[in-house]
Amino acid sequence: HLQCQIQFVEDKQEFSRFPTKAGRRSLSRSISQSSTDSYSSAASYTDSSDDETSPRDKTQVNSKGSSDFCVKSIKQAEFGRREIEIAEQDMSALISLRKRAQSEKPLAGANIVGCTHITAQTAVLIETLVSLGAQCRWTACNIYSTQNEVAAALSETGVSVFAWKGESEDDFWWCIDRCVNTEGWQPNMILDDGGDLTHWMYKKYPNVFKKIRGIVEESVTGVHRLYQLSKAGKLCVPAMNVNDSVTKQKFDNLYCCRESVLDGLKRTTDVMFGGKQVVVCGYGEVGKGCCAALKALGSVVSITEIDPICALQACMDGFRVVKLNEVIRQVDVIITCTGNKNVVTRDQLDRMKNGSIVCNMGHSNTEIDVASLRTPELTWERVRSQVDHVIWPDGKRVILLAEGRLLNLSCSTVPTFVLSITATTQALALIELYNAPEGRYKQDVYLLPKKMDEYVASLHLTTFDAHLTELSDEQAKYLGLNKNGPFKPNYYRYSSAKCCN
Repeated sequence: HLQCQIQFVEDKQEFSRFPTKAGRRSLSRSISQSSTDSYSSAASYTDSSDDETSPRDKTQVNSKGSSDFCVKSIKQAEFGRREIEIAEQDMSALISLRKRAQSEKPLAGANIVGCTHITAQTAVLIETLVSLGAQCRWTACNIYSTQNEVAAALSETGVSVFAWKGESEDDFWWCIDRCVNTEGWQPNMILDDGGDLTHWMYKKYPNVFKKIRGIVEESVTGVHRLYQLSKAGKLCVPAMNVNDSVTKQKFDNLYCCRESVLDGLKRTTDVMFGGKQVVVCGYGEVGKGCCAALKALGSVVSITEIDPICALQACMDGFRVVKLNEVIRQVDVIITCTGNKNVVTRDQLDRMKNGSIVCNMGHSNTEIDVASLRTPELTWERVRSQVDHVIWPDGKRVILLAEGRLLNLSCSTVPTFVLSITATTQALALIELYNAPEGRYKQDVYLLPKKMDEYVASLHLTTFDAHLTELSDEQAKYLGLNKNGPFKPNYYRYSSAKCCN
């Protein structure tokens, strides 16, 4: 396949992040800058009878007699299976891929170690990989990401899962280590979200890392860290950048956030958005989705941007582009989605008005300077799950959601259909890297081939009973295209601006 090799990021920051020493139930996760930001389903079942016992202190066995897992409670497996079955109903494309390829077993011999959000939708992906011949060991990429019942259901079927909702940071790294370091099992593929698994293997198990045949990474944060490794000449395996594939950027990042940002805000605050002054920091795909939803409900939306192209898009879509300091005293809601750090500082939080809402839609929990709020003069009051009132000495309250972690998946859920698109893309990327002949991919970072992006999209069209027009031979010759695609060059930019009008 023709590849579009990615230019390396100019950032020269060393690729190194080490786990913070903390007790199992430490609150250090509140201010961690690792990828232990939050991702969890608000609908997740919780067995309150055993909440205080750490899964690491339990001995659990599934019905097959295996104890090679660590979850909250294996007894929740039946409930988790029902959750997975519900998710399968809206992931028909991934199920279709499973049925088409399972006879060929394209992942036979693949030992995949995964670090992603463990939800019902991810479980459908994991079970698809197993159906295609892979053996899998899995952990969560965020300390709040795991649906406990889903982790139990996967463990019951034989997938070694090490994850539970509400891990400490020490637990988080322990789970990753248990996935990688096990006797008699050698991983040869990585599916990562955020880069922590890749980082851990690279730093702690370099000999194991060198034997990996391919890495598939789906997040901005993780891809950025891969670029750093590549530029430093330390990336010794090929990696696939799924985050910048069209089917991830234009659907998961944009359409998913367009629907889920309001869900998260409504569930946590019951706020009415008509007439509210909202600032969205960042007008990338996530920012565009958020703005579209907020504008539709009558909010007065302003944008902050560093990129003049994104800023011009925002202006053409009818939004004001401002500096946050210019409007900080009038704003009702701030939503960050930049992927950067300290986008909202303590000085700005000090100047916000009473009752303002601050939240983050980016992958990492570094965008809001939450650490600066943990000082003696400020009082934290937990008013409901994932909602804190931070109270100033004069009585002013700022409403902080999910402690600055990922809003939509900390406080609500996301559309299953969109996750099907991303999961199908991840599965194809794993198949491509695992089966690629030697020499096709160098020790570098690659984009998903355009043909695969189009295939993922075509699998999902049947859901809408959509019928593609076919080129005639004359038309294909006129355009210089193969009748079966790819239909666009790698440099083509699929517009998303219209969704905000």
